Amino acid sequence: MSIGDEWRHGATSRPREVIEVIYEGKAWVFGNDVDTDLIIPARYLTTAELAVLAPHCLEDLEPEFARSVKPGDMVVAGKNFGCGSSREHAPGVLKALGVAAVVAESFARIFYRNGFNLGLPLVECPEAFGKAKRGDLLRLDLGSGQLRNLTRGELYEFKPLPHFMLELVRAGGLTGLLARGGWKGAPQMPGV
Repeated sequence: MSIGDEWRHGATSRPREVIEVIYEGKAWVFGNDVDTDLIIPARYLTTAELAVLAPHCLEDLEPEFARSVKPGDMVVAGKNFGCGSSREHAPGVLKALGVAAVVAESFARIFYRNGFNLGLPLVECPEAFGKAKRGDLLRLDLGSGQLRNLTRGELYEFKPLPHFMLELVRAGGLTGLLARGGWKGAPQMPGV
């Protein structure tokens, strides 16, 4: 493997630090095609202040969500979560409310990218959507690829997040990661 291939594939000969990212909280279950206008209605986007926007998060689907969600809780949803516009406000308000992660059958691609860039973990786990119910206590281990439903005694598995994405989440997003010097142990690109 050449140095360029190593960089592209994320391989490195340096030992990597083990990163544990585990969350525990209650499930808030929503359906398919929850778009960004449902996550944060456009009528409130007269400001970019997440603290001002957060009280309106998901209000058209679940009016009590923003008042009742607790730090560590998780959103569980069906297919195509975060479809619609590409605004970063949608994952931002979820994170501002303390939502630990969103677990869905699938995500809109730009929402997926925005979520991780802001430090909001997003996990594709189709089994969870069909089985988890609102209020179930969930334990999410991003590194092992396991979501335990402690209420129902069930285990749902997903593809574990790669090391570099765990670093991104732990740093609180791309801005936090860059502020601390970027990815640790990443091979340098040739000629840089």
